[in-house]
Amino acid sequence: MSRAPDTWILTADCPSLLGTVDAVTRYLFEHRCYVTEHHSFDDQRSGRFFIRVEFRQPEGFDEQHFRAGLAERGQAFGMAFELTPPHYRPKVLIMVSKADHCLNDLLYRQRIGQLSMDVVAVVSNHPDLEPLAQWHGIPYHHFALDPANKPAQEARVWQVIEDTGAELVILARYMQVLSPELCRKLDGKAINIHHSLLPGFKGAKPYHQAYEKGVKLVGATAHYINNDLDEGPIIAQGVEVVDHSHYPEDLIAKGRDIEAQTLARGVGYHIERRVFLNGGRTVVL
Repeated sequence: MSRAPDTWILTADCPSLLGTVDAVTRYLFEHRCYVTEHHSFDDQRSGRFFIRVEFRQPEGFDEQHFRAGLAERGQAFGMAFELTPPHYRPKVLIMVSKADHCLNDLLYRQRIGQLSMDVVAVVSNHPDLEPLAQWHGIPYHHFALDPANKPAQEARVWQVIEDTGAELVILARYMQVLSPELCRKLDGKAINIHHSLLPGFKGAKPYHQAYEKGVKLVGATAHYINNDLDEGPIIAQGVEVVDHSHYPEDLIAKGRDIEAQTLARGVGYHIERRVFLNGGRTVVL
């Protein structure tokens, strides 16, 4: 599903208390807002309630008055909420290395309107993909990585993030581990994609390792980054069946397709405000 372009998005979470659904939906009714989509989830283990509502505004809708009233209504529930206006397009910065499949897919989906976002810059530790960014009219920043002075390179990356006002960073096969400091700055605002194979097959040439073990599934995971490598809260996953006839090159090709599709789905969930952080897990509505 995708967001209708003319709707507002209301997202909220709070402790699990009687009347939480009514508090939100009745408030919308009282303000003559027409609900077009509604999803909620009550997590019995964490004791938290999550809700996402899309609605169309009535004539004369006053955003500031609406926000103030909802904040007052939600106080009794300890409710935190966000309100996203129609046609909102977050500013996105994409980080890449040499592989182009995820970058190309994201830029294509932006161009055709499938992902409602504005890519404001592409940052890379290699110059290889600059022509692709230039073809889309997007600034490309090549910051070569000196292993002896990684903080200097990350400082330049962070400067671009600040200068462009990027609200989301996508690691589209950026083959470098971010420092704990940068992970902290991007907490909940950076999405990574990596292969999902069982066993884990860490290190060089994971698909060749998988081939040697005779894997029967290949997949990919889109997740928020944190200081634990490839172990941040999961947003979306994809998987496909393979068999003995798939050579390493076939596994790599399938992996590229799944990575691109899964990353795009995870990014879509994020920019449509469908993802809630729930401790180390996510709720996707």
